[in-house]
Amino acid sequence: MRPLQDIKVVTLEQAIAAPFCTRQLADMGARVIKIERPGAGDFARGYDERVSGLSSHFVWTNRSKESITLDVKQPQALEIVEKLLADADVFVQNLAPGAAQRLSLDYDTLSTRYPRLIVCDISGYGADGPLRDKKAYDLLIQSESGFLSVTGSDGEPAKAGCSIADIAAGMYAYTNILGAIIERGKTGRGKRIDVSMLESMVEWMSFPLYYAIDGQTPPRPAGASHATIFPYGPFQAGDGKTVMLGLQNEREWKKFCEIVLRRPELEMDERYCANSRRARHRDELTRTIVEAFADMSAAQVIERLEEAGIANARMNDMHDVWRHEQLDARGRWTRVRTPVGEIAALYPPGLSAADEPRMDAVPALGEQTEAILGELGYDARSIERLRAEGAI
Repeated sequence: MRPLQDIKVVTLEQAIAAPFCTRQLADMGARVIKIERPGAGDFARGYDERVSGLSSHFVWTNRSKESITLDVKQPQALEIVEKLLADADVFVQNLAPGAAQRLSLDYDTLSTRYPRLIVCDISGYGADGPLRDKKAYDLLIQSESGFLSVTGSDGEPAKAGCSIADIAAGMYAYTNILGAIIERGKTGRGKRIDVSMLESMVEWMSFPLYYAIDGQTPPRPAGASHATIFPYGPFQAGDGKTVMLGLQNEREWKKFCEIVLRRPELEMDERYCANSRRARHRDELTRTIVEAFADMSAAQVIERLEEAGIANARMNDMHDVWRHEQLDARGRWTRVRTPVGEIAALYPPGLSAADEPRMDAVPALGEQTEAILGELGYDARSIERLRAEGAI
């Protein structure tokens, strides 16, 4: 039995944050019914065509779901939404600000009819406050939350290479929904969950926030290096490849000098004998490290780092990750169906094949429309009429 078996989720979602949340629920066994616009669907379907014509974003966040097309601006379609919600456990939406209220799909309205329903609203800035109606995209929230101010290098801010603001909001929505399901088991009532991308990202920014508390100097952008710990980051080996390494304490610094650099005298050098001093003189120390690595390949550098017990990593690209030996050895890959054939998919972190997570197909647009309407009592003639009217 999967943890969320018999839990029904209805979602009016688009892009990444809400779909990523509900995919986690589907992984755990929930039935997720995804409402999409007729003709176009979730606009993430059109972000790219990298997966044999399908969008890389969409196949990532939408497996194991059922797709029904509904034009929720039409009364007939809204009536279908109401029927779907009648026995639903969770309703998730990340429509434009104010859209759910205009459709009478807000918690205050729904809770009077469905008191056990858990309603999760995901937005850029939250349900109130001066920015509640402001448009929000992942990059904009990375900027608004201060993330860009500490990422990249001096004068050259850099965004994260994946949608971290969307992912943060999606994961907080997911965990809050799990908590609400447990709470409902005790109280018998649903609740409203209000998750904002801004608050999710600011929570993730708590270390630099506290570092800069009371007007102190914030962490400076340090590229792929650590802003306050050194050496901690990328260093080039003699073969042109990059090795990532990180030191956490003075014991490791001693071993780094003796075993990796083969320069034990550096341990007590007054410029480097404490982390704060190493960070202050990082440019000089970087030159020293790169000079020591110049006669070694990246593999040889990693061999010395392993001997010294120093944390390290290769700088892999996406092709390297597809072939990562650790993922292969742990059996982390499986296959899922899509409208264009099977693709590889990673098992959800924390779950293995033995747990039997749901790894069902990525749906075509509206693939389950007729089946779902049939469950709700619509016959073939009614469905054809709805289609002719553009409601589905």
